[in-house]
Amino acid sequence: MTATSPAAAPHAATFTTHSPTTGKAIAEHPVNGPEEVSLAVARARTAQAGWAALPASRRRDHLLRWKKALATDLDAVARTIAEETGKPAGDAALEVVLTLEHLAWAARNAGRVLRRRKVRTGLFTLHQQASLVHRPLGVVGVIGPWNYPLYTSMGSIGYALAAGNGVVFKPSELTPGTGVLLAELFDAAVPEHAGLLTTVTGAASTGDALSRSGVDKLAFTGSPETARKVMAVCAETLTPFLAECGGKDAVIVTADADLDAAADAIVWGALSNAGQTCAGVERVYAVREIHGALCERVVTRAEALRPGAEADAAYGPMTLPGQVAIVERHVTDAVSAGGKALFGGPGSVCAPYVAPVVLAGVPEDAAAMTEETFGPVVAINPVADVDEAVERVNASRYALGAAVFCRNGRAGAAIAARLRAGVVSVNSVLGFAAVPALPFGGSQDSGFGRIHGEEGLRAFTAVQSTTVQRFTPPIALTSFDVPAVTRQRAVRLARSLHRRR
Repeated sequence: MTATSPAAAPHAATFTTHSPTTGKAIAEHPVNGPEEVSLAVARARTAQAGWAALPASRRRDHLLRWKKALATDLDAVARTIAEETGKPAGDAALEVVLTLEHLAWAARNAGRVLRRRKVRTGLFTLHQQASLVHRPLGVVGVIGPWNYPLYTSMGSIGYALAAGNGVVFKPSELTPGTGVLLAELFDAAVPEHAGLLTTVTGAASTGDALSRSGVDKLAFTGSPETARKVMAVCAETLTPFLAECGGKDAVIVTADADLDAAADAIVWGALSNAGQTCAGVERVYAVREIHGALCERVVTRAEALRPGAEADAAYGPMTLPGQVAIVERHVTDAVSAGGKALFGGPGSVCAPYVAPVVLAGVPEDAAAMTEETFGPVVAINPVADVDEAVERVNASRYALGAAVFCRNGRAGAAIAARLRAGVVSVNSVLGFAAVPALPFGGSQDSGFGRIHGEEGLRAFTAVQSTTVQRFTPPIALTSFDVPAVTRQRAVRLARSLHRRR
């Protein structure tokens, strides 16, 4: 068996990937069914036993060797990403660079974060030595997205491996080649642990098979609707589940903010990768006195950008064909409901591309303000003050990311603390994405659980608490031989101590 084919038998079914830009066929991949997925999980479980037995330093060295292989083949990896997603080559290369940063951090910090550590005991347990350790779960299933097929998926894959687990990865059916290449590079870099990371390919049926395969945890990235379905399957066997389900991220711009910096960040956050970013900017709330000036600056920058397949295009096509109709509906409904198209509009949609769209004054109950658009569209609404802006940001059923632009960083951080978002940037957008030590994730319809950082490493472990009795206690309360008078004295002592401040 190889990283690209978890079963030795020939596959009865295949599927073909196509370029979002040209529509031409890219490659053919097998549709892995329940039997093949089960074989992949069994193979990973066998490899994981040896992997978990290694000292953390050895796992670190192996993962850094894999990182080196990814860096050496960066051009090939980026080319595969660009071909499958349609994003510009430079954007694909940046995705690989960010992935390398996270893999390096996970490899180098897992030993420190997950090592056994002692904890303090209480008055009646002084005779016990207490400690806890984070143990690997076993085999982790990862269902990845298509918008950032390497970076987002590695937030689970790399951290799960660093924590001592094996991984079976099901990439999106739009970007399977990226997942196949990832596993091939792992096997080439760490041949003595081949099978520890296996990629299985297919659409929803393959994801369903992975959910039912007996993995010890499933990490999912996708829509809330799909997450609910996958979670329901996991619930049948009480399989732990981690979900990252996108967002409707907002930016707050205060009256004293640097408007040029805010406009530049908003345009990049809203339009990069054709707006197909889970933590991208979709809503902006600007204090009324600077709303008009901010809108002018955003429009000026948006006017200079265009999508296309050319090397100098700002961004590429919509990767998921069906998303084009959603973007068009959101823009059309927003304008029909009284919103104003400051730049672009319904006519900006020309599949597979969507030109930049800047809206203003969109009703808060419009789909463009409540549903994830996942396209190059941004709505900028005026608010009376920061309090109203915070209220509107928090009114969303999504709670993933947000940003605040404010002249004073400390004041901006205070505003950020009032937001329900799981990640917030002050005076930048997506600032957290390039900091591997920061956990990433949200709540409500944005999902639950965290990847990245120390929390991301611990997410793929089970905590084991241990006590070791060092000496026989003078008062042994966990014995039937304890005299009643001794228990009564212990109760009186505890009550006396805890009645104090």
